[in-house]
This record gives sequence, structure tokens and C-alpha cells, in this order.
Amino acid sequence: MVVLSSKPAIEQFSCVGNSKPNSNALSPDQIPIVDLSKPDSKGLIIKACEEFGFFKVVNHEVPLEFISRLEEEAVKFFSLPLSDKEKAGPPDPIGYGNKKIGVNGDVGWVEYLLLTTNPSFNYHRLPSVFNESPERFRSALGDYISAVRDMTCEILESIADGLRIQQRNIFSKLLMDEQSDSFFRLNHYPPCPELEAFDDRNMIGFGEHTDPQIISVLRSNNTSGLQISMKDGTWVSVPPDQNSFFINVGDSLQVMTNGRFRSVRHRVLANSSKSRVSMIYFGGPPLSERIAPLPCLMTGKESLYKEFTWFEYKKAAYNTRLADNRLEHFQRVAAS
Repeated sequence: MVVLSSKPAIEQFSCVGNSKPNSNALSPDQIPIVDLSKPDSKGLIIKACEEFGFFKVVNHEVPLEFISRLEEEAVKFFSLPLSDKEKAGPPDPIGYGNKKIGVNGDVGWVEYLLLTTNPSFNYHRLPSVFNESPERFRSALGDYISAVRDMTCEILESIADGLRIQQRNIFSKLLMDEQSDSFFRLNHYPPCPELEAFDDRNMIGFGEHTDPQIISVLRSNNTSGLQISMKDGTWVSVPPDQNSFFINVGDSLQVMTNGRFRSVRHRVLANSSKSRVSMIYFGGPPLSERIAPLPCLMTGKESLYKEFTWFEYKKAAYNTRLADNRLEHFQRVAAS
């Protein structure tokens, strides 16, 4: 079991709701599930992106060995003494963070390691990440990211096909670009036994937010905690599945589809007895990429969003709180 080395009072963290994490859970048949091996996957992806901004992927062809190897390396890192982990921080934004999320006052019951997917990044800046086996960590990370990126590009090309866009790599090419501003995050949510004393409260591990990138791909161990917000604002828990991936529509994809897809608002609740480890790939475009509704999807429609570069939106996102509606300042008219 991995625990945070210094335990602040539970009152310092945000708490929500009256229900336990699984009391308002989506049943397995309610979660949009896409089997990438089936011919109907494209239509199901489009429907899920429109209705939920979220779906689960099975038969993804990412080797389970890659998943287990990277999780093993993540657990090793988070098991280190806090003083060793802090040698890889503070995040700038790359590096190790503990409880503080960003620079605008958000906190959560989480520690994390944020990494760039750029292979030229100098990981010697993060000595404790490598510990005594730098090649093993680098190899596990590289294999995982490469396989997940390939799967993500397959999904994005299926989206292009489903939207009847002639250029099927219109989204995926942004992730494959050498200048792609994509990131990878390892999150660890330690167990919080103090929660047992609060039957009517759940503590926030990572506060509600949308992801600003094009798409994000989440995988976690079998500990619950992930919740998504439905269209009516109801929060529902997503049962964990360590062998599958969960896909989130990001703000940039919402803009590129002119609001046809919606970026999903999500959060993570702390668990009283189990440690949760998650891995998230954030697929982003190059910093100079101009983000706007695609003309091929705009026939007879008014653009809901101003054009902006990814750098401009990313900068704006980092200057906001997690729960803020980041797209609000880039809207031409209110999206309905």
C-alpha cells in the first residue's frame, strides 16, 4: 500500500455529496462501450461523443504487458519516500506534484507525475523517477505511450470517418506531428481511512474539470473513484476496468466539431481503503495549431467559437481554476 507521507487534516480538502462513490454508479450496460474490432464501432463512437463525451474501449490491441509494466513502475515511484519523490518536483508543469493541482489554489487527495511525450525530453531532470533502473522506466513509458497513441489515432480516424470528413487524418495528424504538445500523467490517490468517519461526505481526489486537449485516454487499476457529469448535471460513478480504456472528448475537439461533441466534465473521489493509480494520455496539437470549427462541418451553420491557437488556449487554461468553464471566453454565442 502506498500512502502520502504527510497527512493534512481532512478538513483542508473539498468534500462533496451524500452518497458513497458507487451508490449512483452507471451500470455496465449504461456505459457507452466501443469494441474496436467490430464494424459498427465508428457509429458508436460518434453517438457516445455526442451524448456523453465519454466512452469505454475494449479489444483495443494495446498489449496488457505494456499496461502492467508501466503500472509496476508507477507504483515503485509512488512508493518512494516523499523526500525522494520531491526531487522530481515541483512541477513546472513537468514533474512531481503533491496535493497542489496547478498554481491557482486547487488541491486534491492526489500525488502525480506529469511528463511530456516528447522523446527528446531530458528525463535526467527527474532523477528520482528513474531510481536505479532508468532504462526500465523509460522503456515501459515509451512502449505504453506509443501503443496508446496508435490506438488514439485509430479512434480519431474513426471519428473523421463517422463525421464523413474526407481527410480521415484531420485529427490524428495533430497527435502524430513531431511538434505535438501531448502529455502523460500518472496519478496516485492514496487510501484515506479518515473518510470512514464521514458517512455523508466524499473527499475530492481530483476536482471537476474538462480536459483542454483534443482527446484524453484514461486507464486505472481496479479501484473506483472516477465520476462523470451527465447532461442534467448529475454525477455518476464509472465502474473501474483495469483492462480497458476510457476516452474523454477534450475542449479542442468540442470546438473543432462546433459543439456537436461535448467535452466531458469529470472528477475523482478519494477511496477510504484502496489506492488508486491512473495513467492518462492527453493528445494535444502543436502549440501553433489554430483551433476552430472545421469548415467541412459548418455547412449552413454559424460558428460558435472564435479561432485561437492551442498555445493561447493552453495559456488561458493554466490561468483558471479546475472547475472553470474555460471555453466561455472563446465562444461567439452561447452553445446550446
